[in-house]
Amino acid sequence: MAQLQAITSLSSSKFAFVRSNPEPLRFSNASQEVGSRRSELHGQAISHSNWNLTKSSPCKAIKAVLKSEKEQIVSSSGNEGVISKKLNKVVLAYSGGLDTSVIVPWLRENYGCEVVCFTADVGQGIKELEGLEAKAKASGACQLVVKDLQEEFVKDYIFPCLRAGAIYERKYLLGTSMARPVIAKAMVDVAREVGADAVSHGCTGKGNDQVRFELTFFALNPHLHVVAPWREWDIQGREDAIEYAKKHNVPVPVTKKSIYSRDRNLWHLSHEGDILEDPANEPKKDMYMMSVEPEDAPDKPEYVEIGIVNGLPVSINGKEFSPASLLSTLNEIGGRHGVGRVDMVENRLVGMKSRGVYETPGGTILFAAVRELESLTLDRETIQVKDSLALKYAELVYAGRWFDPLRESMDAFMEKITETTTGSVVLKLYKGSVTVTGRKSPYSLYRQDISSFESGSIYDQADAAGFIRLYGLPTRVRAML
Repeated sequence: MAQLQAITSLSSSKFAFVRSNPEPLRFSNASQEVGSRRSELHGQAISHSNWNLTKSSPCKAIKAVLKSEKEQIVSSSGNEGVISKKLNKVVLAYSGGLDTSVIVPWLRENYGCEVVCFTADVGQGIKELEGLEAKAKASGACQLVVKDLQEEFVKDYIFPCLRAGAIYERKYLLGTSMARPVIAKAMVDVAREVGADAVSHGCTGKGNDQVRFELTFFALNPHLHVVAPWREWDIQGREDAIEYAKKHNVPVPVTKKSIYSRDRNLWHLSHEGDILEDPANEPKKDMYMMSVEPEDAPDKPEYVEIGIVNGLPVSINGKEFSPASLLSTLNEIGGRHGVGRVDMVENRLVGMKSRGVYETPGGTILFAAVRELESLTLDRETIQVKDSLALKYAELVYAGRWFDPLRESMDAFMEKITETTTGSVVLKLYKGSVTVTGRKSPYSLYRQDISSFESGSIYDQADAAGFIRLYGLPTRVRAML
């Protein structure tokens, strides 16, 4: 009989198995083979169900109860059983709030792994980043990794959506949808850097974000294990989380609990929950944080000129900015005029409807500017095709399929079709409104000498008679029946 020797290290919670007799492995079915390969357990065949593992040999049976389908392995040395946690090191998307603070000890307790906390700076504000390392280590993390992704977020995620004209369900400018893939991509990079074999997030099982994170993980490293505690643990709400934190000596964040669920980045600020759960309720004035009430905005309008090159903004009032700096500046300008508020009921990817209120001051200005410049530089057929593709583009981004070949192919089309979308647009900001007052481009298809009511050599008005007869032929034939 093959003997298994289990060597445990209390400091690292890792388990090693050494096989004394190199007999070939025998598997009763394919799933057992996969399970044994994944666990790196070398020994005789093991058969299992969701709840019990039993050694399939005439030797003494070994049984253990799994808390859930966490792919744990049961082994033996003599009469003793050892449960080996599958995971070695997990990279956790970490905010420092109650949920992610509790997830750290939960991962260690249930998976016996080290936890590396990861925080992405996508423009959520400096206050959100203060004291994170101390919080993470107090919760039991071995380290905290923070990366500034603001420029990458705007340049490689926001600007492509802006160029494509991607708007979800007529209103939503995809603020959260665009941020998740850049964060998830960074998590995959960090997992490689620290040698982690798994990633984890604090998204609930009802929302869109779980899909966005995990589809990115699948696309960039399908070998990483994904742990989603909200789909596994027994914690049902805030009080349960606080009780769990106290039990495990995790300092509970002392920040005041907002009545709203918010997500903020450089592009937008979203609000959900509380009175907003009833679509009939008007949002309270004190809820907004990026923009003033339109009626409280300055009584004098402000004009702003946006410079655009190849469909992407590059300057404000003639001054060039980096992508992140440009957006940040426009957020401040638009916010003080109450620009960019959207209240909508949307269809979540998981099937339910939800009500959200969004503040996107800078993004609203940019969308108006780029769209208006295209009226000069794109012909009718191109605009129609681009607008139809923009709908699908927005759906892909909303659904978390950023790294899908279809979106990437559509992006190549958008980049090509906007090569001549270069010029500038002047907009007037006044008490919540954005009005275009002027546009110009060296590639403009607008010709004053053609559009003028005066006769010219290029367009002979007499030609219209023959065009109308041919264009209206189907109408005339139908009327003759």
